[in-house]
Amino acid sequence: MPEQKQPLVSTDWLAARLGQHGLVIIDASWYLPAQKRDPHRDYLGSHIPGAVFFDLDAVSAQDTSLPHMMPTPTAFAAAMRGLGVADGAQIVVYDGLGLFSAPRLWWMLRAFGARDVAVLDGGLPKWKAEGHPLEHGETRRTPAHFNARLDPSVVASLADVQKALANNSAQVLDARPAERFRGEVAEPRPGLRMGHMPGAMSVPFGALVDNGRLKQPADLAQALDALGVDAGKPAITSCGSGVSAAIVTLALVVAGRAPGALYDGSWAEWGVPDGPPVATGA
Repeated sequence: MPEQKQPLVSTDWLAARLGQHGLVIIDASWYLPAQKRDPHRDYLGSHIPGAVFFDLDAVSAQDTSLPHMMPTPTAFAAAMRGLGVADGAQIVVYDGLGLFSAPRLWWMLRAFGARDVAVLDGGLPKWKAEGHPLEHGETRRTPAHFNARLDPSVVASLADVQKALANNSAQVLDARPAERFRGEVAEPRPGLRMGHMPGAMSVPFGALVDNGRLKQPADLAQALDALGVDAGKPAITSCGSGVSAAIVTLALVVAGRAPGALYDGSWAEWGVPDGPPVATGA
């Protein structure tokens, strides 16, 4: 993966650069089914001026029953071209919850070779609370050339995770809420088993976020240490379906640690009835 620039930008930073040539703003909002929200409808009603909308479910692998798996480089490049994201663009992504789904697109863009991509700290809620301008309707940019080259080292497969757990070559960090990790509550997606991968570590993304914003680097490092994350050991992040795992990946980067890989299938793949072994408890 190429060297990356700052992973977070502030609302004031973005407000001062609205309309700047080469800047692309992307609304990457996505919600869990139980939240019963339509991210595109919300986008049409109110979004940051100039922002285009990224549909996570549409820009995903279509040859699998697993949710929003990574698309092919060709498909991702076509989606970015359609959004007007050019090679070398300065990209800022945000979402409607402050910090939830935007890190997933940040990770995807990085995985496909984008060098200058950042998450808006606090997202749309902070932008609105501060009285920054908004617009409605669909924003369309002129199509642009985007060359996508996937770095396979940042995407972990089921076999990669099984190997890491078997030989302890990497720590597997589960971003789901602790009660789901322990198997105390049902998964949001019907049909999945409850619990966690034997040997995985519970690193709830909520422990790294305050009011829709990622904690400060020193506080992140302290939180990661408290959860038992070894700063010197490779990491694979996981969650329910590969979305909130990217929050932990972002936290590792902001804390100055190696981001490792993200298990794209996550619990949606591992937790199927005939899947690998499952553990419960702490």
